[in-house]
Amino acid sequence: MAVTDTLLPAPKPAAAPPERRGGVAVGLVLGGALSVQFGSAVAALIFPRTGVAGAVTLRLTISAVLLLVVCRPRLRGYDRSAWVAAGAFGLALAGMNSLFYQAIERIPLGPAVTLEVLGPLALSVFTARRLASWCWAGLALAGVALLGQGGFDRLNPAGVAFAFGAGAMWAAYIVLSARVGGRFPGADGLALALSVAALVTLPLGIADRGAVLLDPTVLALGTALAVLASGLPYTLELLALRRMPTATFAVLMSLGPAIATLAGWLVLRQALTVLECAAVVLVIAASIGAVRVSAAAAGRPARR
Repeated sequence: MAVTDTLLPAPKPAAAPPERRGGVAVGLVLGGALSVQFGSAVAALIFPRTGVAGAVTLRLTISAVLLLVVCRPRLRGYDRSAWVAAGAFGLALAGMNSLFYQAIERIPLGPAVTLEVLGPLALSVFTARRLASWCWAGLALAGVALLGQGGFDRLNPAGVAFAFGAGAMWAAYIVLSARVGGRFPGADGLALALSVAALVTLPLGIADRGAVLLDPTVLALGTALAVLASGLPYTLELLALRRMPTATFAVLMSLGPAIATLAGWLVLRQALTVLECAAVVLVIAASIGAVRVSAAAAGRPARR
């Protein structure tokens, strides 16, 4: 779950040689991806204390506070359409995080991210309007079918459904981030959207665990979650997008399922079968292929 370049400042030229700049950028992207997925693993560890709703509330609320302090977005000078876009973006953020955390409570982290990434993949396929995109979509569906060979009942049907829902919200997040990025400067739109998401999820978290969320230990864990899953990766991605093309960035972000599988194995001791690992590889390959086709399509008119 990454911040798209539509919310970020225009890239600035760097003095470093292109080769060095590219290597640094790749390291920044991979560092951000590791932070996000290991942050998700930390979230799964604190579910027994906070509950799923509580973990979502802590992540979004603390992230919103941190970003509001850093950005200090202005509240005047925007029309109604800008506020509607920011509100819808906030609802997408709340839905994406809530559904994803519901998923990883029920199924391993690797398969959850693999199913979630189908949302952005579908968006790439539909926007590219190329036959090759549909071929990559077919490969992704083959990966999902292979994932089901181990039995979706083993994965928990509700967890699978939540992961698919999170993927749909991720696609909505991408579309809405473009609209918000065009109406608000810098990361102001993201700060305001996170505030909306925090306000939406706060009652659910309080109803689920109440005063437990104010326990110093829980607050410390929530702050670590907010930094790992939001603050640190958003910063690293911002720096990376100043040093590399967005298409390259998107390809690297497609490695999310593999990194999530690694995080699930190291932190949560979630081992996958050979078939499930093969399914993850297929979806990653499909995602990379679809991103490349979409980038090529953006450079020339689509055939009708």
